[in-house]
Amino acid sequence: MKRYNWYVIAGIMLITLSALLYSMHYFLFHDSHHIFIYFVGDIAFVPIEVLLVTIIIHRMLNMREKKTMLEKLNMVIGAFFSEVGTSLLKQFGEFLTLQNTVSSRMLTIKDWSKIDFQDFKNNLKATDLSIDIKKGDLEQFRLSVLGKKEFLLRLLENPNLLEHDTFTDLLWAVTHLTEELAYRDSCTDLPETDLQHLTGDMKRAYILLVQEWLDYMQHLKQNYQYLFSLAVRMNPFNPTASPVIR
Repeated sequence: MKRYNWYVIAGIMLITLSALLYSMHYFLFHDSHHIFIYFVGDIAFVPIEVLLVTIIIHRMLNMREKKTMLEKLNMVIGAFFSEVGTSLLKQFGEFLTLQNTVSSRMLTIKDWSKIDFQDFKNNLKATDLSIDIKKGDLEQFRLSVLGKKEFLLRLLENPNLLEHDTFTDLLWAVTHLTEELAYRDSCTDLPETDLQHLTGDMKRAYILLVQEWLDYMQHLKQNYQYLFSLAVRMNPFNPTASPVIR
């Protein structure tokens, strides 16, 4: 309420000042015709000024601010893959029934064009990424994921995530899977119904993880070649991945 009163007082003061200046102009030059010509001209320009300032310029500044924010968010995404994402992709691979189908395409990502990235992401939606939860070591997977829980929760506290819906969805999916596993003392001897439930959670997280990794790799290739070089060498879909350049 006090802030509203301050605006009212400031408005009254500015209008009073304007009236005083116009009065001073009249008493000095006694030319009301000149005053009204410029007064009407200034009012006529107000809509154009609103268009330029509040719509065009304001929108350009917002776009620039959003671009800067997304750049900072890509740093957060990079930290996510360094700490959690890359290792998760490797671990998920142990449960895939069609691992070789996906991995073989990913090995050539170094030479992909923008069209190749988009085509693969489109085809990924139609690919049956079936997960056999009994194929890998679920208990070891649970222990590994639980070690990253605190890091995931810290990422969710970042307000910039609101500007990146897909990455937010990924974090929620991975966090949910982590919580599901955390509430179980062990993943051995689980009933079939529970294994089916966990399979759905794993598949949701894995699909979002692959999609986000592709977006991140495309971003690195377009903007940071040196980071892309390391990411390619540490490709989680490459079983012989190594940071050593040969």
